[in-house]
Amino acid sequence: MNKIAIKNFSVWARNKLISDITYRTGLLGITEEGIANPLPQSTNDTAFFDIGTKEPYAINAYQMKQRESLVNEINQKAEEVDYIKAYKYVIENVAYTWFNRLIAIRFMEVNDYLPSHIRVLSSHTGKAEPDMVTNPFDMDVDFSDEEKERIISLKNDNQTDELFQFLFIKECNALNQYLPELFEKTADYTELLLNLSIIDKDGVISRLVNEIPEEDFDIEKGGQVEIIGWLYQYYNTEPKDAAFAKKGKITKEEIPAVTQLFTPDWIVRYMVENSLGRLWLERNAGKADKEVNEVFENTSIKANWKYYLDEAEQEEDVKKQLKSIRKEYASLNPEDIHFIDPCMGSGHILVYAFDLLMQIYTSVGWTERDAAKSIVENNLYGLDIDDRAYQLAYFAVMMKARQYNRRILSSEVKCYLYSIKESNRINRNQIKYLGAGLSDIERNLAQGQLEGLLDTFIDAKEYGSILNVEKCDWNLLRFFVMDDNTSGQQMSLEAVGIDETKEKILELIDIGEVMANKYEVVVTNPPYMGGNGMSARLVYFLKNKYPNSKYDLYSVFIEKCGKMAKQYYAMITQHSWMFLATFEILRSIILRDTIANMAHLGARAFDEIGGEVVQTTTFVVNKHLIDGYSGNYVRLLNVNGEREKEKKFLSGVDRYSANQFSYDNIPGKTFAYWVSKDMFKIFANNNKLTSYAYTKGGMGTSDNDRFLRLWYEVELNNIAFGVKNHSDADNRREKWFPYNKGGSYRKWYGNNDYLVNWQNNGKEIKEYAAKLYKSYSRTVKNIDSFFLEGATWSSLANKFSLRYSESGFIFDSKGSMLFTYKKEDLFPIIGFLNSKVSDNFLAILSPTLDFSGGSLSKLTVLPEIFKKEVSELVAENIKLAKEDWDDFEKSWNFKYHPFFKFTKAIMNYSDLLESIREECGENIEDFCPIKVNYLMWKKYCNKRFVKMKANEERLNSIFIGLYKLEYEIDFTLEDDDISVYKADMERDIKSFISYAVGCMFGRYSLDVEGLVYVGGEWDSSKYTTYIPDYDSIIPITDEEYFKDDIVGLLCDWLKKVYGEDTLEQNLDFIASALSNKGNTSREIIRNYFVNDFYKDHCMTYSVAGSGKRPIYWLFDSGKQNGFKALIYLHRYNADTIGNLRVDYLHRMQKVYESEIDRMHDVVNHSTNNREVGVARKRIEKLQKQLKECKDYDEKIGHLALSRIELDLDDGVKVNYRKIQTANDGKFYEVLSDSKKIMSKE
Repeated sequence: MNKIAIKNFSVWARNKLISDITYRTGLLGITEEGIANPLPQSTNDTAFFDIGTKEPYAINAYQMKQRESLVNEINQKAEEVDYIKAYKYVIENVAYTWFNRLIAIRFMEVNDYLPSHIRVLSSHTGKAEPDMVTNPFDMDVDFSDEEKERIISLKNDNQTDELFQFLFIKECNALNQYLPELFEKTADYTELLLNLSIIDKDGVISRLVNEIPEEDFDIEKGGQVEIIGWLYQYYNTEPKDAAFAKKGKITKEEIPAVTQLFTPDWIVRYMVENSLGRLWLERNAGKADKEVNEVFENTSIKANWKYYLDEAEQEEDVKKQLKSIRKEYASLNPEDIHFIDPCMGSGHILVYAFDLLMQIYTSVGWTERDAAKSIVENNLYGLDIDDRAYQLAYFAVMMKARQYNRRILSSEVKCYLYSIKESNRINRNQIKYLGAGLSDIERNLAQGQLEGLLDTFIDAKEYGSILNVEKCDWNLLRFFVMDDNTSGQQMSLEAVGIDETKEKILELIDIGEVMANKYEVVVTNPPYMGGNGMSARLVYFLKNKYPNSKYDLYSVFIEKCGKMAKQYYAMITQHSWMFLATFEILRSIILRDTIANMAHLGARAFDEIGGEVVQTTTFVVNKHLIDGYSGNYVRLLNVNGEREKEKKFLSGVDRYSANQFSYDNIPGKTFAYWVSKDMFKIFANNNKLTSYAYTKGGMGTSDNDRFLRLWYEVELNNIAFGVKNHSDADNRREKWFPYNKGGSYRKWYGNNDYLVNWQNNGKEIKEYAAKLYKSYSRTVKNIDSFFLEGATWSSLANKFSLRYSESGFIFDSKGSMLFTYKKEDLFPIIGFLNSKVSDNFLAILSPTLDFSGGSLSKLTVLPEIFKKEVSELVAENIKLAKEDWDDFEKSWNFKYHPFFKFTKAIMNYSDLLESIREECGENIEDFCPIKVNYLMWKKYCNKRFVKMKANEERLNSIFIGLYKLEYEIDFTLEDDDISVYKADMERDIKSFISYAVGCMFGRYSLDVEGLVYVGGEWDSSKYTTYIPDYDSIIPITDEEYFKDDIVGLLCDWLKKVYGEDTLEQNLDFIASALSNKGNTSREIIRNYFVNDFYKDHCMTYSVAGSGKRPIYWLFDSGKQNGFKALIYLHRYNADTIGNLRVDYLHRMQKVYESEIDRMHDVVNHSTNNREVGVARKRIEKLQKQLKECKDYDEKIGHLALSRIELDLDDGVKVNYRKIQTANDGKFYEVLSDSKKIMSKE
C-alpha cells in the first residue's frame, strides 16, 4: 500500500473540497462574514444573490429549499459555538461527506461491487472519461423522460462536468437502498454544494484515480478495505495539527481528529486472535475436555492465526480453575458471541473480527454466504463519536460482508454500528404526545426511562462510549415512541416536526441499548488524551464518574472496557498505567481480572508517531480472576517501527511468563513482568534510598522565556557564580544564578546551561507566581534546598543519568535534586544511581521516561555500597566528566581550545615540536602543527574515555556482586553509555575554527585563559599576541575580495598561533577535515564559512527544548550570498548596523560593480570563447548579488537610522527580533534563520 500517495492525496483533497464548497456557498450568499438575504427581485420560484458580477447568481425553488436547510444547519450549530466556527464546521462536514462517498465508490468500482457494474469515476479501459458518462443508460438507475432528455442534451453539448455531477448524484441516491448509512438521500444542501469535475486534470477525481494505485483498492491484487482507514486518518492530518498547535482545550468537534490513530494491522490481529479467537478455542477445549493449547495445535484455524500466543504452562490448581471456566463456554454457538469496538474509528478491528468470525462459522459447517449475514446481524457492534468515521466503519464492514456474500447489499440486513448522537436538539415538549396506547403504569415507566436516557445523551459527543447508560426496557421505549396520538387529528403547532423527533429518539434508543449491554469480547484502540487537553466539562465528568482512571481518556477506557466485557477485553493503550503512581488504583482494578497476555510495545509502535513520548502496550484480559495464573508477555521495547516490532513478536524471543499476584511485592504494584525472583526479594528489603538521602523537586518559573536564560546570553559579570548559601545570595548584586534544569543524557557532571533571575531573593518570580496563583509557594518550592551541594538529574529523559552539582545552584521541577544526610554518602549514592543495577530497578519503578523523586526513593540501597573504593571511583569519574565538560566552549569554565592543552601559550613552532616529541616519542617532522595537536588530543580523549568506561564497569561489578545479580545483569557497557567525548576530526576542527572566531571577536584571548570579554568594560591589555577585530564586524564573502574577510583573519590568527611558515600545512589539514567543496584549501574553508559555519554555531549554542541561542549573529542578504557579515552580540552597540552598512555593505556593492565592469571588459575584448562564457556566467551571478545587496540596503537603512539599543538581559530570542525592528515598528528581516531563533511577537 502506497501510504505516501494516500497521505498526499488525502491532505490535498480535503483542502480542495473545502475550497470548492466554500466557493459554492459564496454563490449562495453564505460566507464567513455572515448569511446574506436574497436580492429584492427574488421570487417564490427563483432567488438571486449578489456575487459581485454584472448578473446575480440565481437558484430555483428546489435549490432554495436546500439552501434553507443549509442556513438552518449553520444557525443551529451557531447556538453552540460562534458563527465562524459553525460555518467552518458545516463546510468541513460537507467536504467529508463527499470525500467518503468518493472513496467508497472508488473501492466498489475497482472490486466490481457496484450493483450496475458500471464504473463511476474511471473506465475499465483506462480512458479518461468514466464509463458512467460514456454509457449513462447502462446504470442501474431509473431515469424519468425529462432526465433522459437532459442527459442527451448535456452529452450533445459536451457539458461533461454537468453531466457527471448529475449522474453522480443519481448514483449516490441509488446506492442509498444498498448502503443507506453512507449514501443518504442527497436531496439536501450537500447536493447543492457538490462541485466535482472530471475534466480538470488537477481535480479530486482525476488525482484519486491516477495517484493512488488501483491495486491498493483491489482485494484480489492485495488491496484491502483498510485503505479506507488510512484515507480517513490522513484526511484528518491538518485538523489534528491545528488542534494541537492552538492554545486552549480540545473541543468536542476536534476530539475525533486529535485522537484518531490507525492501528497497525498486526496489532489488530494480535488483539482479536487472543481475545475472540481464544474464547472460541476455550469453547472447543471445554467441549472436548482438553487443554486449550492442544485444541489450538489440532485445529485447522491455526495456520491463519499468526499472532495467537499459546497459554503459558500452568500449575495443576490453575488447570482445574480453567477447566471449570471453559465448561461454561462449551455451549457457545458462533452467533452467541457478541463483539464490540467502542472506539471503532474506520472499522479496522471490526473488519478483522469479521474474518476471524468467518473462520469460526465455517469451522462448524456454516456457508460463507449465511455466515456473512449472521456476523453482521448477530456478532459485530461498534460505536464512535465521529459521524464520518462511523460511515466508513459501516462501509468497511459491509464491504467485508460483500466479499463473502454477493447478495448481501440487496438483502435487508441490520448492522449494529452507530455514531453516538446527542439529545441536545430533541424537542422534549413533544414527548407528551407519545405512548398513547400504553397503560398509565407503562407510560409513566417509559417516560421516566426516556427522560433519563435523554439526560444521559446531553453533549454525548464530548464523552462517547464512556457514558454510563442505565438498563431500560428497550422494547417498551420503542413502542412508546412509535405510538403517538397525533395521527388523524389536526396537528397543533407544538406537535409540528414530531416525526423527526421520533426518528431521533428511536436512534438514541438503539444506541443506548448497545451502550448498556455487555459483550463476550471487547476490543479497541481508545483515544489518548491527557487532562491538559480536556475541556472543563469533560474533566468534571471524569472526576465524578471515573475517579480512579480520570487522568487520560485511554485509562478511562480501560476501566470502561472492563465493565463492558463478559469474557475478554483487549486493548492497545499507552503503557504508563502499568507503572505510574497515578494509576496504582487502576492497576488494582485491572488485577481483579486476569492478564492473559501482553505485547509490551514501547516507543514507535506506530510509524505515524515519532519520538519516545508515546509508549504503548497491547494486552488481553480474561474477566475471570484465576488464582495463580501465569500470563505470557512479549517485550518489544528495544526495536523501533511497526515492522521491526512485528518481526520480533513473531521471532519468539524476549518472552516472559509472570504470575500477576507477584506484582504485590513491588512498590506501587507496577507491572514488572520481566522481573526475576531474586529481584523481587531485593524489593522486599526495607533499606531504601530514603534512609540515606532525600530528593526535592525544584521550582517552576511560570514563564521560562521571561525568567530563564542560557548562561552565554547575558553579561558574565551579571552571573552569581559560587554562591554558598541563602545569606550569600542575599548579598549578591547579580541578577542571574546557575540553575539545574535537567538536560540530555549525561552522567557524573555537566549540563550546566541555564541561569534563573533570582535577584533580590527571587522577587520578580515570586511576585509573578503570587499574581497567577495567589501564593508563590505553589510553584516556587523547596527554597530551603537552594544552593546546597548534591546531585541532579533530568526528570523527563530517555535514560536516567545523575550528575554531581556543586553548591551554588537553584533547581527546576525538571532538574530535581538529591541530597544526602551525610556528606560522605553523596558519592556512593551517585555511583549506585548511575549503575546498571539501578537502571534495572528504575526500569521497573519508572519505565515511562518520567524519573520522579518518588521512584528513586523506592530503590533498595544496601549499606555495603558505602565503601572507600566506590567513593574514589565516583570522585574520579566526576573529575573526568568535569574536565570533559570544560574542554568545550559551552562551559562557563572553558579556558582555551583543547588543542592548546599541548601547546598552551607556546607560539614558537620549534618549541612546539620539542614539546610534541616529548609527548609522542616519535619523529613528527612531517606533521603540521594542527594535525599534531589533533592527534595528541585524540590520544588524550581516548585515554579519558577508556578510563571512564573502566571505572563505570568496575562500579557495576561491585554493585552487581553486592546485590547478588551476577546471573541477571552484565557489568559491561556499550560506548554509547559513556558520557565523555571521543575525538572526532571534523567536529573538533570545527570547534577549533569556532575558537578562532571567538579570538577574532575578543571573546577569547591567546594571552589570557577563559572567557575574556562577555560584556562589560573592554580591556585591551588582555590582547597582545593577537588583536581582535576593531569594530566586531567580520565579512564573509564567497570569493576573496578583501584581505580582512573571515578567511583572511583566520590566516592571520593561525600565523600568530603556529607561525607563518606552517600556514599552508595548517590550512590543508583544516580543509581535509571539512566536508565542503573547493579546489584549494582556502576555497573549501571559505565555502564552509559561507554555507555551514553559522548552522554549526547555532547548533553549538542551543539546548534541547530552548532552541537556538547564537552569540555571533549573521547578517545575511539572502540566497545569492550577496552580503554576509558576523557580529558579536556582546560587543554590539547602537552604531553597529550603521557601521556595517557604510563600511561593509556599501563597500561590497562597489566591489560587485567593479567586478561586473571587469567581466564586461573580458566579454568585449577576449578572443577565448571559453573565457567569454565564464565571464558572462560570472556577470549573471554578480548582477544577482548586486541586486540582492541593494534590496538588502533598503532594509538595513531603516535599522541603521533607528540606532537600536539591546539589553543582554532580554536574551537572544527577544534581542534577535528587537535588532530587526525599526523605530517605526516595522520588522525588517536582515539576520539569518530569524524564524527559528527569535521570539514570537
